[in-house]
Amino acid sequence: MRIGELSRRTGVSPELLRAWEQRYDLLRPSRSPGGFRLYSADDEARVRRTTALIADGLSAAEAAGLAAGAIHRAGEPAGEQPVVEELASGLAAALDGFDAAGAHAALDRLLGTVSVEFALTDVLIPYLRELGERWAVGEVTVAQEHFASNLVRGRLLGLAADWGAGGASTAVLACLPGERHDLGLIFLGILMARRGWQVTFLGAETPFDTLHHAAATLRPNLVVLATVDQTLFHQHADAIATLAASTPVAVAAPVAETSVAATGAQPLSGQIIEVAATLAR
Repeated sequence: MRIGELSRRTGVSPELLRAWEQRYDLLRPSRSPGGFRLYSADDEARVRRTTALIADGLSAAEAAGLAAGAIHRAGEPAGEQPVVEELASGLAAALDGFDAAGAHAALDRLLGTVSVEFALTDVLIPYLRELGERWAVGEVTVAQEHFASNLVRGRLLGLAADWGAGGASTAVLACLPGERHDLGLIFLGILMARRGWQVTFLGAETPFDTLHHAAATLRPNLVVLATVDQTLFHQHADAIATLAASTPVAVAAPVAETSVAATGAQPLSGQIIEVAATLAR
């Protein structure tokens, strides 16, 4: 991203970002073919970490020094795993206890400590997977599951506010008609946007006439359809095939890849981070 976009995402002025880059080696931009500085998600993570540490009372030099050494290129924290585990535990406790303020505070600290991608793939997705398993065996109530999922969903949509702002490739993301669970698709959309996709998110229970209209209007490089219900996939297989006849379509569904391929769509399988990586390639 250019420095203006980095400034918009982090709330730090371009002038201050340049000063931190020059004084503390906080940012490590690459160069575009035209010579412009391009900043990465790791740069964003270091800026967020710096501002969080300054808010905790450290000087800018101390905060930038810690942040510069704490985030690796892969976006993982070095020597800060106990901090991340503490934040993840605090988040889980707040969500289990219907503590919205505590959960938002834990999320603020988490996103100020590590990169967005690390927070999603190593904290939030595992937490929600475990939450579903706990709900299945009766360790948490439906109310707790709904509260946690809805709070996380709201924060994710806040992170996704700019996912349609740019990108060389365009994608439309939607759940099949009848599919209400769109949280995984939101995760995927955020990860795709951070890998250079311009994402248009249509959400849960999207009718096929809406999909056809969006495809005809936007002419996306890809339409991603998702469901966690194999019955819904088979129910809409013919409609998927009709859409795939005119638009590139990929489908994430709990069915055999051959069933998806039979519709003319590309099957998407594996963990969300793996799917995002596959689509980036």
